[in-house]
Amino acid sequence: MKAAIYSRKSKFTGKGDSVENQVQMCKEYAKMHGITDYIIYEDEGFSGGTTNRPMFQKMLQDAIEKKFDMLICYRLDRISRNIADFAHLIEELQQYCISFISIREQFDTSTPMGRAMMNIAAVFAQLERETIAERIRDNMLELAKSGHWLGGQVPLGYKSKRITYLDGEFKERSMYQLSPVKEELEIIKLIFDKYIETKSLSQVSKYLLSVHIKGKNGGSLNKKSIHNILTSPVYVKANDQIFNYLKALGVTTAGSPNEKYGILTYNKNQNGKKQDYSQWIAAIGKHEGIIQPTHWLLVQETLKINKKKAPRIGTSHTALLTGILKCALCGSNMRITYGNKIKGTNLRTYYYTCSLKTNSGKIKCDNKNVHGDQLEKIVIHKLITIKKDLLLKELKQLSQKDSTTIHSEIVTLNNQLNTKMIAIQNLIKQLSENKNSIVSSYLIKEIERLDKECKELEKNIAYKKNIEKVTNIKNEHMDSIISSLKDFNALFDILKNVNDKRDLFHCLIDQITWNGKTGHVQVFLWGSKS
Repeated sequence: MKAAIYSRKSKFTGKGDSVENQVQMCKEYAKMHGITDYIIYEDEGFSGGTTNRPMFQKMLQDAIEKKFDMLICYRLDRISRNIADFAHLIEELQQYCISFISIREQFDTSTPMGRAMMNIAAVFAQLERETIAERIRDNMLELAKSGHWLGGQVPLGYKSKRITYLDGEFKERSMYQLSPVKEELEIIKLIFDKYIETKSLSQVSKYLLSVHIKGKNGGSLNKKSIHNILTSPVYVKANDQIFNYLKALGVTTAGSPNEKYGILTYNKNQNGKKQDYSQWIAAIGKHEGIIQPTHWLLVQETLKINKKKAPRIGTSHTALLTGILKCALCGSNMRITYGNKIKGTNLRTYYYTCSLKTNSGKIKCDNKNVHGDQLEKIVIHKLITIKKDLLLKELKQLSQKDSTTIHSEIVTLNNQLNTKMIAIQNLIKQLSENKNSIVSSYLIKEIERLDKECKELEKNIAYKKNIEKVTNIKNEHMDSIISSLKDFNALFDILKNVNDKRDLFHCLIDQITWNGKTGHVQVFLWGSKS
């Protein structure tokens, strides 16, 4: 059995329960239980209030890689002072079948009593999480009732305005609320009117682009941003109908609607992701709405109906070049659009169309569509007639050069990292021997600087290693790529399934570009720009 010994101390010191003393006591405990093989992890100068410690994180990684069977520490607070973090660690260790022992508290998860204590700790951690979440929600609800603007991206049509007021104790306070921007609110009215007229996000987007109407900060008003505007209750003159609509979705509402003020929504997103409606809070704001409730509800119903009608977009069962065909004019992906049925069959003619053109008409990109069947025949012809011998020789040379270059870069970075690590060790030694506070302060700053540089080097090394790994994989498959390219004509004729043919294209081709103005097609094979 192999053990991991973890020690931590907030300050550099050799007194009391220093990291050395902690490690020694853990060693003695391990020896008493017949364990002589162990790995030592030491974090000196790091607080127990966070788990973002270098050796602690390394220990977690080693646990994932099953490098030890048991974790021993001197005291529970050496791991963390946060019960939630501690419970999370125990859960992780349990997942990897690793026991945890704390000498001071006699906490041992390999025993029934230790496991019981672990469960109690987990219960308290869960209670803490739920209490915090409930307290945050209560605070947000109270803020929502006041109609405060809590910050974030200000919606089109408004700006954030700071106002001051006197509280109940006649102390001056400040808060923010939305203030109208007349020109932008005219755009909002236009968007709602156009959608009610056309019942199409695409048509509204095309119209706005054609008349050069922009969003906040000059951004384009695409389908997604238009959808967000149309579904936002910030613009509606809220009444009881609007509140009932939101309540039916599961949204918590606050305030008294009077068909004048708009609605602010809180707690919509968490960590960049949209939350369930049950987590939302909608409250009457301090700003006036501009959209009539009946119009706003009509828009919501139309959006819902259109969503149900919208066809499910899936992978084409006909087109061979999806995923690798790019627009030569703007660089966007080209997607499939279908024409009329071919007479006497159930098949339709299909075209490759620039996706930017598909989203916005001919305003953003005017690259001509290309008939799918004709373009595919051109690409196949290019692959059959290409000078393969010279190209394959160049590909091999390029891949070997790439491997040598990336390996050399990794060696250089590792040497730099080792030099800085040795410098840190020397500085730590000087720090432990130096009693001068000014010198110590300088040494600590220098250690922190070098540690930051080491972390950047480690990230760069990891990135380079990933590139090396990908390069090696490409080299390993080079023979099969060469074979596929040499025998492309025969292979393509043998393959009957469209997906198999598409896979063959993706194996050989990095990218294809189509220029509708010149009629030029360029095929770029993997590792080549020929």
